[in-house]
Amino acid sequence: MTAHKRGGGTELAAVAPDIVIITGLSGSGMSSATNAFEDLGYFCVDNLPLTLLPTFARLVETDDRRKPHIERAALVINIREGHFLREFPARLRALRAGGLRVFVLFLEASDEALLRRFSETRRPHPADTGDGLLKSIQSERAEMSQIRALADQVIDTSEHTVHTLRRLLLERFSPDLEGAPMRVSVYSFGHKHGAPRDADLLFDVRHLPNPYFVPELRELSGSDRRVVQYLNASAEVKETLRRFADLIDYLLPLYKREGKSYVTIGIGCTGGRHRSVMVANALARHLRKVGFDATAVHRDIAKAKKRKAVRGKEKSESEK
Repeated sequence: MTAHKRGGGTELAAVAPDIVIITGLSGSGMSSATNAFEDLGYFCVDNLPLTLLPTFARLVETDDRRKPHIERAALVINIREGHFLREFPARLRALRAGGLRVFVLFLEASDEALLRRFSETRRPHPADTGDGLLKSIQSERAEMSQIRALADQVIDTSEHTVHTLRRLLLERFSPDLEGAPMRVSVYSFGHKHGAPRDADLLFDVRHLPNPYFVPELRELSGSDRRVVQYLNASAEVKETLRRFADLIDYLLPLYKREGKSYVTIGIGCTGGRHRSVMVANALARHLRKVGFDATAVHRDIAKAKKRKAVRGKEKSESEK
């Protein structure tokens, strides 16, 4: 998942938007996003015709004499709406010129992820012209590029489940964000499995001593006390943690000043099991001590065990 904040839109940390327009690529999670906004108390409408957008906006508008009929709304508008690509930019400008706080959220995913999702659900792609699913996905991506350029935030959902996407949106779009501490996720990962798509900051710790080459530590994780002791015995580990913490302490207040309410920090080692896990845990603890809402998430910690179990099963079956 990649998240990009763009200038000119609503500052999420300052005030919740009046209207969130959810758009993006088919299969990228717009329905799941709508459910999350419903949980946040937004009035949600799926596949709203663009011609009704000005009428709907009047239900959200307010003045000093009356309350709006709808305080916050989330509207799904995408390529299924026939005039979307041609008319959306002008409609968006008109809404903002009228004083409404409008935030455009664009969801996307990799070709591989979208192919898998459509294959699993067996639903036809809305842009299908008979040239195959991949061509349909690529065609829609190209057509939606101009809409993507207008987005205040782009989220790549390739590595998200329904549950993790929901949690992300609940954290980022809560109407109670004002005054809340910045939320920071510190992800450990293995470079052999690919870097996380949603990282705002990436740190590589493959220069640190590797517990994998210590036989009694190989099968343990970076959360285990013995691995932590092994790494803490290294001056390089201590110095790396200090320098990472100093840089993060410097950057996060600047991010918050620019309107970011949620930051993802990626910590990568080779397999995502030892060094990155220990460092992510240590940084998350440090950030909590200095006042941030920080959580350590270990993406790849269980993958080595799964691969070993699969190899063991294949070996036992081959010996039968």
